[in-house]
Parts: sequence; structure tokens; C-alpha cells
Amino acid sequence: MKAKIAHFRGGKHTQTNNHMLLVAVGVDNREKASKLVGKEVVFLTEKGNAISGKIASAHGNSGVLRAVFEKGMPGQSIGKEVEIK
Repeated sequence: MKAKIAHFRGGKHTQTNNHMLLVAVGVDNREKASKLVGKEVVFLTEKGNAISGKIASAHGNSGVLRAVFEKGMPGQSIGKEVEIK
């Protein structure tokens, strides 16, 4: 399943670099998003390196997912696709 990285998870004054918000194809409510919790996520960089993570929870009621990656994500990853396994 494909998903697109929407943004970093953050607050008013903070940004968490290894937490990303994902918008998955065909997921449009919290119930569908909750079924994906615990699945592995892989992001491929332009060099071909893989950064893996895991879906931690749903974010809001419109089907957005929160993924925690093993290390901080580059800013260039926003708008790029990830693979949900």
C-alpha cells in the first residue's frame, strides 16, 4: 500500500523529526487508519537507502496516520511516497 508523507509531527514550538504524518491511499476515516497500526513503513531516499519505521497511531478523524521512523527524516521527504507493508 502506498502513502504520501504530509508533514512532520509537531506542536506550536516543536518539531519531532522522526515522527511523520502520512496520508494513505483509500484511508479516509479513523477506523480504517486504526487497522494499519503496527505495520511497517519504508521510505527510500534518492540514494537508495531505506529508512524504516512503524505506524504508531491514527492522527485525527480523517484517516491520517502517525509513523515513527528509526531516525530523523530529511525535509526533502515531505510530499514523497512511502510503502506500507
